[in-house]
Amino acid sequence: MNTSLDKMLGIDYPVLMAPMFLISNEAMTIAALEAGITAAIPALNYRTIDELKAAIHSIRSKTDKPFGINLIVNKSNPKYKSQLAAVVAAKVDFIITSLGSPKEVIDACKPAGIKVFCDVVNLEYARKVEALGADGVIAVNNRAGGHSGNQSEELLIAELVNHLQIPVISAGGITSKQDVDRVIKLGAAGVSVGTVFIATQEAPVSEEYKQALVEYGEKDVVWTDKMSGSPLTVINTPYLKKVGTKASFFERLLLKNKWLKKYVKLIIALRGVNKIRKSAKGATYKTVWVAGPSIESIQGISRVKEVVKKLISAA
Repeated sequence: MNTSLDKMLGIDYPVLMAPMFLISNEAMTIAALEAGITAAIPALNYRTIDELKAAIHSIRSKTDKPFGINLIVNKSNPKYKSQLAAVVAAKVDFIITSLGSPKEVIDACKPAGIKVFCDVVNLEYARKVEALGADGVIAVNNRAGGHSGNQSEELLIAELVNHLQIPVISAGGITSKQDVDRVIKLGAAGVSVGTVFIATQEAPVSEEYKQALVEYGEKDVVWTDKMSGSPLTVINTPYLKKVGTKASFFERLLLKNKWLKKYVKLIIALRGVNKIRKSAKGATYKTVWVAGPSIESIQGISRVKEVVKKLISAA
C-alpha cells in the first residue's frame, strides 16, 4: 500500500526536490532529474500560462525523466484554473496541490493518468484528500521551510502511515542519506527536500541569499505572517528584526473577519511576494529570505547533483 516514491514514478531514488516559490527553475529541475531523483516547480513561478508551457517544453526537450508542477488551489491564486488546464494538457507526470481542496485537480488528472500528491499537515486533511482519490500525501512537518506544519516528523509520519492506505512522502528537515533512511524506516514512501537545494549554483537567487544560507543557522530561522497571511519560515536578518515578524493590528483584525479574510490574505500575499521576489533576485540585508531549519547543515554553495549525492550516499 505504501509503494515507494521511486517505484511510483520510475526514478532511481525516493527523493523529490520540493517546489520552491520564486526559486525552482528549469536548470535545477533538469539537474535533479539527471541525478536520479524527481522535482516539481510551482506554477506561480511563471507570470503567464505561455511561460509555464514553455518551461515544461524546455525540460521535456532535455530529459525524459518524470517531474511535476505545484498548484496553489485556493482563491489566493487567480491563475489556478488556467494553470491546471495547461499542465493537464501538457501531461506532466504529477501535480502537487497546496492550500486548498484538490478535488478539481484530482478529477482532471485521473483520466489523464497524472498522479496527484497533496500537501497535508495533519491526519484530518490527509483523510479528506485520500477520500477524494489522491495518489499520495506530502506530510509537511514542523521542520519544513516556507509554510511548515506544527507536528514533528516522527508523530506526523506515524499518524498518517497508520491511518492511510496511500503513500506518505515526508517533507521537512531532510539533509542527508541518514535522514532519508530514518523516515523510510518510519514508514514514509519517500522524502521532499527544499532548503538545501537553494544553496546551489543552479538556483536563480542572489549570491547574498545563498551566502546567508551558509552563514546563518537553525537558531536564526523564525516564523513570520507578514509575507503571505500564513506563517512562513524565514531567516532572521537585521532587516527582518527591524520590520518585525507579526502582521499589523489592522491586518490581524481583518483576518478575523470571515468575509474579508480571503481578500486580506490575498493582499498580504501579493505584498509579501514582491518582498520575497526582490530578496530572491537582488538581495541585500534589507530583504526577506525564506528557509527552513535545515540551513544548519549547509556548509557551502555546491551543485544540485552534489546535494543529491549527499541524500543518496552514506558520508
